[in-house]
Parts: sequence; C-alpha cells; structure tokens
Amino acid sequence: MSGPIVVINPNSNQAVTDGLDRALAPFRLDGGPEIKCVTLAEGPFGVESQVHSDQVVLPLVNLLGQHPDASAFVIACYSDPGIDACRSVSPVPVFGIQESGVLTALSRADRIGIVAISGASEKRHRLYMRRMGISDRIAGERALNITVDESARGSGTFARLQEIGNRLIEDGAEALVLGCAGMALHRAPLEAELGIPVIDPTQAAVTAALGAVLAKRF
Repeated sequence: MSGPIVVINPNSNQAVTDGLDRALAPFRLDGGPEIKCVTLAEGPFGVESQVHSDQVVLPLVNLLGQHPDASAFVIACYSDPGIDACRSVSPVPVFGIQESGVLTALSRADRIGIVAISGASEKRHRLYMRRMGISDRIAGERALNITVDESARGSGTFARLQEIGNRLIEDGAEALVLGCAGMALHRAPLEAELGIPVIDPTQAAVTAALGAVLAKRF
C-alpha cells in the first residue's frame, strides 16, 4: 500500500486548507493513496509577497521530514515556494501547483491566462514562467486584487473571477489557471460560466502525483 500524498498549504489559514480538502474529494480513489491536506502553522496568514514566499522555505523543508511515509508531496501555493529546496531533500516526488497548473492548461489550449490573487504576485509568477520557457504562450495575467482569505471565503469573489476571466478571454486566453489555492472551489462553476477550460492548479498537481504513485505499482 502506498503512503499518502501530502498536500501542504504553506499559509496558516485553515479555511484555505479546508477548501483544498473539499476540492480534492473526487481524487480520493478506492484502492488509491490517501490524500492528506495539512497546514504549515509557521506560515503567514496568506502568501502574498516575495518575502512571504521566501520565509516559508525552511519550514516547508522541515515539514517534509515529519511525513516519512509520504509517497508524494504537493506544495499548494501558486508561486511554488521552496520547491527546489524541497526536491533536494525529498526521497519522493514534490509537485508545485504553479508548474503543474500551467503545464496542464498548456495541454488544453495554445494560449492561456492566469488569474492572480493580487498585482504584487504577477512579477513572481512571470519570473517563474520565464524559467519554464513558456512566456510566449501566456495571453495575459490579471489580478483579482483581493487577499488569500477573501479568495477562499469572500462573498464577492466569484463575481470578480467572472469579470477577470472574461477580460483574459478578450486578451486571447483559451484556458485559464486559477493562481491561488484558495480559489479551488470556484473552478467548476467558473468553467461552466466562461465556457473554456479552467484549471485548478492543486487538482492538477494532485493528478500528477497520483500518476507518479500509481505508476510505481506496475
């Protein structure tokens, strides 16, 4: 039996972790690995700046060591904080949701749009996409300009997602990536509303983790 896929919320907001847990319910397969969502207690309430992203790196590395039975890890923050450090010490695969979400969207469309949590996030995301070598397939990135907590619990979040999604479609996006783990529960209704693929990056990363774990059985 495979150990759990451990999905780590690097911020300390339990509401975000609870939303991830609900969004990942369909991925808990009979006979498949457990999917365990955990919160990084040492993290900021929301990872909303480069400083926040950098400050969780060592706590994330330490948290990996607390789950020696894990079959894979998912870092559930869109800027993939600490992914290189975590991969350097983990004996099992480590997936980042930005990398996984973008790659999944690119398998569905030629040009994609990114829904950012805030304008402050855009440079961090842009640098990562340049590193991935896929900048020329990004139709645009637009920000909701809300907090991580509002993305998970805000009453006006869905209306704002619709507005930004339509603007990205006008920019030429043929698929969208939700650029924050807190948006997970909005994916399906937003896709139905906009009529194009909408990728929740945590679901994309867990799908990749499931594939890696299940492949080891054969």
